[in-house]
Amino acid sequence: MNKLTFTAAVFAIVLQSCAQQNEKKGTTKSEDTQITYHPAINHSFTINDFLNENKQLEKDVDSIFSTLNDETKVAQLLMPAVGRLGETNDLITNKIKENKIGGVLMLNGTKEEFTNWIKAYNELNPHKNNLPFLYSADAEPSLVNRKITGSTPVIKANEMKTIDEVRKYTNIISKDLNDIGINYNFSPVVDMSPNKTVGFRSFGAVPENIIPWSNAFIQETQKNGIIATAKHFPGHGLVSGDTHKSLQVIDGELKEIKNYPKLIQDGVLSVMVAHIAVQNNPKYDTKGLPSTLSPEIVTNLLRNEYKFKGLIVTDAMNMGGVSSIPNAEIKAIEAGVDIILMPLNIDKAYSSILKKYQEDMSFKQKVDEASKRIVRMKLCMKK
Repeated sequence: MNKLTFTAAVFAIVLQSCAQQNEKKGTTKSEDTQITYHPAINHSFTINDFLNENKQLEKDVDSIFSTLNDETKVAQLLMPAVGRLGETNDLITNKIKENKIGGVLMLNGTKEEFTNWIKAYNELNPHKNNLPFLYSADAEPSLVNRKITGSTPVIKANEMKTIDEVRKYTNIISKDLNDIGINYNFSPVVDMSPNKTVGFRSFGAVPENIIPWSNAFIQETQKNGIIATAKHFPGHGLVSGDTHKSLQVIDGELKEIKNYPKLIQDGVLSVMVAHIAVQNNPKYDTKGLPSTLSPEIVTNLLRNEYKFKGLIVTDAMNMGGVSSIPNAEIKAIEAGVDIILMPLNIDKAYSSILKKYQEDMSFKQKVDEASKRIVRMKLCMKK
């Protein structure tokens, strides 16, 4: 299975012997987990339905969401990584069994092992009555062959000469992702070129190419049934340092946000927010925090001003630009983020989010909104 589908089989009762209990919403205890009964969904949706008004889709999202317990709702927001520099396959398998995560980033590994891991996770999830997963990768043209060993060779983003080349290599990347079972690409990079950490990863060698070429990458990716992601909002290309190592700062004007409105207007489904603070900007000052944890950037700018309705994902939460901040996962959700990528400690993040969810009504509303968006996206993914 290389995409997600919500069929009657997926949402059938996990234990056949409990079939008669399906008329009641709720949970029942088994020896190793708490089983939640999900309704069967017989309608078919596509990735193109996510951003469009669709009353049946909204009804089905509400139908599924109404059966989820608190633990499952919180789990949707957590996306750890597996592979080199991520968690082990055994640990991720245990988190699936514990119903604590809603997706996985395939970080650094071979095409074969990622394919096998995703197949195993897909086989395990229904037995644990988990919703299907979002499987992501940093499959940028400039990184994909290093991130996924054995993937089809492509040239780097800053080496492409025409928009037709962009489309060609996007389709090559997308075919590999479909073969593996990855349905969420953290690409393209829409930053300007000066920063040496991200510059070679964008189409910014010719500044006027950034928007049309990024848009071409997004449209081709999503035609292949894969979520595309514009990153790193609000802009990483004009800062001097590396957010992997420390918090970086935009001083004054947000010069790179001009790269996003056209991409949002044309339907990019995901935006990744960077661990970059903003200072000396009266409207968007992040008060010393990275943008990932800033309501001014995530909610006021991206969600409200730019009217972005897709998934908002953090950059990796183990990066130096955010890792030392207490309760960073909580702050990111409060800021308006949907997906917490690579939490420092999965169990600690899960427990702290769940605790606040059950104690704070305002926070509960934010988690519910994020969780519903993720459920909606999962409903819109297809085989």
